[in-house]
Amino acid sequence: MATTTKSTTKKKKQSTKKKLVIVESPTKAKTIQKYLGRTYRVIASKGHVRDLPKSKMGVDVENEFEPHYISIRGKGDTIKELKAEAKKAKNVYLASDPDREGESIAWHISHLLGLKEDDKNRVAFHEITKDAVKEAFKNPREIDMNLVDAQQARRVLDRLVGYSISPLLWKKVKKGLSAGRVQSIALWLIIQREREIKKFVPTEYWTIDADMKKGKDAFKASFYGVDGKKTEINSNDEVQAVLAKFDKKKPFNITSVVKKERKRQPQPPFTTSTMQQDANVKLNFKTGKTMMAAQQLYEGINIGKEGNQGLITYMRTDSTRISALAKHEASEFIHDEYGAEYAATKPVKGKLPEGAQDAHEAIRPTSVKRTPAKLKPFLTNDQYKLYNLIWSRFMASQMTPAIMDTMTVDMEQNGVNFRANGSKLKFDGFLKVYNKGKEKDNILPDLVKGDSITMSKNNPDQHFTQPPARYSEAKLIRTLEENGVGRPSTYAPTLSTIQKRYYVKLVGRRFEPTELGEIVNNIIEEYFPDIINVDFTADLENNLDEIEESKQNWVKVVDKYFRPFEKEVKNAEKNMEDVQIKDEPAGYNCEICGAPMVIKMGKYGKFYACSRFPDCRNTQAIVKKIDVTCPKCKKGDVIERKSKKNRIFYGCSRYPECDFVTWDKPVGRDCPKDGNFLVEKKIKGGTQVVCPNGDYEEAVQK
Repeated sequence: MATTTKSTTKKKKQSTKKKLVIVESPTKAKTIQKYLGRTYRVIASKGHVRDLPKSKMGVDVENEFEPHYISIRGKGDTIKELKAEAKKAKNVYLASDPDREGESIAWHISHLLGLKEDDKNRVAFHEITKDAVKEAFKNPREIDMNLVDAQQARRVLDRLVGYSISPLLWKKVKKGLSAGRVQSIALWLIIQREREIKKFVPTEYWTIDADMKKGKDAFKASFYGVDGKKTEINSNDEVQAVLAKFDKKKPFNITSVVKKERKRQPQPPFTTSTMQQDANVKLNFKTGKTMMAAQQLYEGINIGKEGNQGLITYMRTDSTRISALAKHEASEFIHDEYGAEYAATKPVKGKLPEGAQDAHEAIRPTSVKRTPAKLKPFLTNDQYKLYNLIWSRFMASQMTPAIMDTMTVDMEQNGVNFRANGSKLKFDGFLKVYNKGKEKDNILPDLVKGDSITMSKNNPDQHFTQPPARYSEAKLIRTLEENGVGRPSTYAPTLSTIQKRYYVKLVGRRFEPTELGEIVNNIIEEYFPDIINVDFTADLENNLDEIEESKQNWVKVVDKYFRPFEKEVKNAEKNMEDVQIKDEPAGYNCEICGAPMVIKMGKYGKFYACSRFPDCRNTQAIVKKIDVTCPKCKKGDVIERKSKKNRIFYGCSRYPECDFVTWDKPVGRDCPKDGNFLVEKKIKGGTQVVCPNGDYEEAVQK
């Protein structure tokens, strides 16, 4: 009898149905499984399971833009697993990310599994912590069709634009080209900046810096103006006229000493955009790299005894809002670690950009007690750097301002005015944890009105105004956001696409348009002006927000934007002329067949190819010589090459016969100490010629 009871109990245990939870990623599944326990089974859909087909438009324009979704190729096994697990589950919960994209994924999975539309099976959490996850499962809701419709409107409109323009570019320019809504504006902004740079005419201006003394105390001052009015100096003649007005040997009289206390406020916690910008500037992270590391931190990392833990809140947000619990925890931590004087009673509040959804909190650590130092052993280098940035920025936002003592001193002789500015950090405040750019003290001696001081030296210096800088990733994201173009989740794929298509290239961390990019942009400017109209695109983003808020119908919004565009497409099909990208002569013949070699434009830039292509398929990379003979074999030329990660390095043109290679640019001279070849190293403020062995260096070249 005992045996039978055991057997029955065993069967009952086996037949107990579990609640199925479907998330996007295996990492997220692992973290959430730990929080929910044995009565739940958590599996991953590995992103989207349905989408529009790649081979055709997939949108019925004449039938209210009905999208024809299909199961994504390669997702067959995943879909089978989802269906099999759903059949034997007690309940099914859809726990994809808490945004439009996540809502859309949940809706597609619900459709594939045949779940009822009014089922309360959607759970969403802003952070993957035990409390947040368990709370979400107490309050499941229906799928929010407003969110789904907003995402669907974007997807359909982007498909209509992309699949209408791209075939035209293929037909009129070359195969493999594409154009999209947000990427076209990003490209246009980069090209507009390039046009500004080409038109720029530098203007000459001069400064006069001076070394001043009061007794033994020396300090620096700069020319301010004449007769108390700020004056610009635009030529050497004007410099000489100023110098002729005063006698360097005679004393200057201090006419004014102004002492002030200046407060420097911390910045609010990160939004997606500000995180991407800061990571680009401070960590030299590309936008895609930042988002990948942030996704990993959000989904969960194994941190030893605590197991898998979500370390930051959801990383796609345009809000700087912080929960009361997070503020309280941060305040306690600051009191305990740094002292009460560092804890802000009214933490800084960020201003929401126009059109911000404010759907989620700002990006912050899920617990400030998990300091970067404690987590460092468990994180990769990239994860640690980004977590440290997020943790520091959040903590700083909850701290008091830094206080500077400033001093402005004006001095005069014969109507010529010089000014000295001094500053001293009085209280570090938030700089204790987040030093944006290390504050440097510039302490002036004890000066009072009426003091006489002497000038020991003056240094007139010629300058020229500089053209506007090309866009870095950080600056381009900031500009797109300021103009209301795109949303946090779109910036990384947008920047990636325009580089993959070779419309732009990153040179020294700045975007430069390619010839191909300019050709595509010129076509879009002429035939599809609305696409690169910033106001038009920003208005669309606002309309998508209104769909989400149930204020607009998604079909009507798509119709409003597509119908004028449809006319532009028909006009382009009729009037656009073929663009010939002519092959340039390379200046030498093919070593295989003897026909002339030409320079062709490819997907990744220009290259040499035989003019008899496709009969002769000889191709060669275009290499840039730097006019230096290889220091190893003394026969080949040193040429500029690119690694798989697009980083420039230098090697011998006779490779593989000669394997000389270096990251730093050889200068064609030998070290006077050990005879090794000298290289040019980039340093802050310019470049410096050094010996790779570290035994020799020359003065900085600006």
